[in-house]
Amino acid sequence: MAGAPARGRQAGGGTGLSHRTIHGYRRAYRMAGQGPAILLIHGIGDSSATWAELIPELARHHTVIAPDLLGHGSSDKPRADYSVAAYANGIRDLLGVLGIERATLVGHSLGGGVAMQFAYQFPERTDRLILVSAGGVGREVNPVLRAVSLPGADLMLSMLRLPGMRSQVGLFTRLIKLLDTDLGQDADELLDLVDALPDSTSRSAFISTLRAVVDWRGQVVTMLDRCYLAQGMPTLLLWGSRDSVVPVHHAYGAHAAMPNSRLEIFEGAGHFPFHTDPTRFRDLVEDFMSSTAPADWSQERWRELLRAGRPGSARGTPDPAFERAVDRGLREASERSAT
Repeated sequence: MAGAPARGRQAGGGTGLSHRTIHGYRRAYRMAGQGPAILLIHGIGDSSATWAELIPELARHHTVIAPDLLGHGSSDKPRADYSVAAYANGIRDLLGVLGIERATLVGHSLGGGVAMQFAYQFPERTDRLILVSAGGVGREVNPVLRAVSLPGADLMLSMLRLPGMRSQVGLFTRLIKLLDTDLGQDADELLDLVDALPDSTSRSAFISTLRAVVDWRGQVVTMLDRCYLAQGMPTLLLWGSRDSVVPVHHAYGAHAAMPNSRLEIFEGAGHFPFHTDPTRFRDLVEDFMSSTAPADWSQERWRELLRAGRPGSARGTPDPAFERAVDRGLREASERSAT
């Protein structure tokens, strides 16, 4: 669930950073435009600058808010709770300070997991979900991230910043790109992730965030068991077909598990489809916004869904229909890759 600043991008991302202090911590964010609110949530190790090309375009018709999550970018990096639930709470508080009652959430990678958690905790404040190469819909994740979750990760990350080591990693990056591997699609941006962690404070915040969602076995947090609650929530899934961080079959599994969701695959793209083809990405977001009505949250309907749960959950066993839907999504991904 990694993210990294895109190369060649202006530091300001087309919109200057603003800051608010909430609960004693300084939080950075970008805000532009007028109209229905869109909240852009970046991935782990990234910042609001990742949305540089999209913010001015989306701001033509929408109020766009793009925060630097706590522990990232220009926000404070305290010793704190970096769980997805804490991030969802932090976003709610930032929106409250800014006077934004409801928003469509666009979450990339870790930000996708945060967006789903926000919709779960605060459905009455969520208009739509747009999940981009999102974490939290399966266990599998890039082995590099599993390794970084292990003890000694801070030392390993600091060593990668040494001049000699950096050049060796650069050679490896060029090799896997020449071999046309899926990892090669994301190698440059994942390598930039190391550059986004210049000091021990940044590395500590990164590792704390990662360990909240990933261990040596893979992703720890999954929202698939609560996907039935997405009924009535307009949901768009956007994924690169060659994502090396969160494989594309997660997209098919999530699509099968989330009622009435829409899935769009960016052929040939890796973990950052909004960098690979920003025009198509923007068009899909704007079309989805214009063609769907905001979620009409009802406390009574929410209560009914919770009481009913997933069939089979009361017995502590998986719902066979749910499992078949996910398996079908995985098979479709495998067949698509084979062709």
